[in-house]
Amino acid sequence: MPTQNTGALAGVKIVDLSRVLAGPYATQILGDHGADVIKVEPPQGDETREWGPPFRDDDGARGPSSYYLNINRNKRGLALDLTKAEARDVVLRLLENADVLIENFKIGTMERWGMAYETLSQRFPKLIYCRISGFGADGPLGSMPGYDAVLQAMTGLASATGTPESGPVKLGVPIVDMTTGLNAVIGILLALHERTHSGRGQFIEVALYDAGISVLHPHSGNWLWGERIPKLIGNAHPNLAPYDLFQTKTRPIFLGVGNDAQFRKATAVLGKPELADDPRFKDNAGRNANRTALTQILAGLFAQLDGLKTATKLLEAGVPAGPLNQVNEVMNDPQTKARAMVVEKDGYKGVASPIKMSRTKSSTRMTPPDFGADTNAVLKEAGYNDAQIARLVQQGAIVKKIP
Repeated sequence: MPTQNTGALAGVKIVDLSRVLAGPYATQILGDHGADVIKVEPPQGDETREWGPPFRDDDGARGPSSYYLNINRNKRGLALDLTKAEARDVVLRLLENADVLIENFKIGTMERWGMAYETLSQRFPKLIYCRISGFGADGPLGSMPGYDAVLQAMTGLASATGTPESGPVKLGVPIVDMTTGLNAVIGILLALHERTHSGRGQFIEVALYDAGISVLHPHSGNWLWGERIPKLIGNAHPNLAPYDLFQTKTRPIFLGVGNDAQFRKATAVLGKPELADDPRFKDNAGRNANRTALTQILAGLFAQLDGLKTATKLLEAGVPAGPLNQVNEVMNDPQTKARAMVVEKDGYKGVASPIKMSRTKSSTRMTPPDFGADTNAVLKEAGYNDAQIARLVQQGAIVKKIP
């Protein structure tokens, strides 16, 4: 029995021409919350299908990679060769009753194909057009390509990550791509809301470069207000102390103290309450100025304690703290299960939407589409008959399998 669409975006139709991560991540979020997402892939497929192992299948056919599967559920799949005019005509047909178009082609490609926003908006005035790009269309780097790790370096994120021994390092997750995807979702929702008043669509651009800068907090503010360049301080915080990872007898735990009351509670749990009255550590400014001495004292205390037990006692006392978990521990954690953060459907497994809504709940209605799996259904919905579909296949506009 099909899963019911209970999402807030039920009835919203999205034509998704994007590939790789930022765009597909954005459209999965929208699909999770009810939007009808039509994923249009090029003849060679979304390149992330090959970004493995692991792959879904290990037989001769080898199904898509876990990377692709993790960001492409709740979509219907269609494969078109947009270099052909007939394929672009299919997209135009799909846009006749679509609300949103999202793409991340190199800037100039959609213009060359006659599908720039300025052109489409004349024909579809209610269309919301979202473009994801590396650097935007203007500025000295306008129209240049960009990948997550490159942008982590260019936007200063890597300069604030690492230790003096390691040097600058990128984050272990594609934070720029995913932040770009989240901002694309925000932009689309803003435009959908505004359209209820104006009746008009609009153009949205989200650049990886801009998104990278947007999450440079607090280092961007530290520079703008104090011209402070971040130092490589590992797991520590540039503005707070103690806020760091500490090794215990069993496993590392992270202690995050955000105010004086939390510091006093933490010192009591650690069996050293007098630290809270030490003039060096009486407030955050003092703890920051004397962080080396404080870190040495705390490291000595933690080294004598059990990690999980201590983290639990700190949490129960109202102090943010937690163990350093591996991915397998996170996926199997009772808290993860209680929050229903892993979804399963027809053999598919994925990370659920973190947005919990009381009435319009997210749902997993469709597993990630195999290449072109919904081509005929989507085209017949758009008014094509069998003969027309066969002609498009013969012309090479529709692609049935990856070459």
